[in-house]
Amino acid sequence: MAWPAEAFFCDLAISHFWNIISDMEHPLTLENADMALAVRLKHLRRQRNWSLDQLSQHSQISRATLSRMENGDVSPTAHVLGKLCAAYGLTLSRLMLMVETRAAPLLRRGEQPVWQDTATGFTRRTVSPPSDHLSCEVLECTLAAGATIHYPRPPKTGLEHHLLLTRGALEIGLDDTTHRLVRGDCLRYHLFGPSSFRADPDLGAGYYLVVL
Repeated sequence: MAWPAEAFFCDLAISHFWNIISDMEHPLTLENADMALAVRLKHLRRQRNWSLDQLSQHSQISRATLSRMENGDVSPTAHVLGKLCAAYGLTLSRLMLMVETRAAPLLRRGEQPVWQDTATGFTRRTVSPPSDHLSCEVLECTLAAGATIHYPRPPKTGLEHHLLLTRGALEIGLDDTTHRLVRGDCLRYHLFGPSSFRADPDLGAGYYLVVL
């Protein structure tokens, strides 16, 4: 099966994330959101004892761009953050939730960040409360009827996924293998290469994704 080459996260500007979390009960303000992200990015690099030149080699992002991001001079796009996440071995959602420093162990339904891409028909709700110390994430996702998303590579090699389909039907492509799920089915797998998700053309798809 041939899967389209476009990736959802490559087209989503990070400013859209801040528009969403600004509606949460205890959000970071839009004015300091970029600086909070800049501080987190600098902290991640220093944790690994990497210079900007070393991070540039790992991420394939120019040193100048990295420096401007860490100083809060520019707002990185999700495409750029995707490269950084791959270099650091983090998921994009985990990085973004790490920025919300006033996180509590209970995250009410109305406080859970939602990303929506009308172009691909993909919606993702981050169900898990943010944490610097816990690795498991729970995501609630929906794909519009006939929608397809493709991820060229995982943000972290070997990520474990548990996908429970709650509505419709879904085809999942993992490397050269395709799995077709119907309501109630659960697929457990590790991510080592490209992955794709195609919703049923009539029913669409709704599912929970547990990421470890």
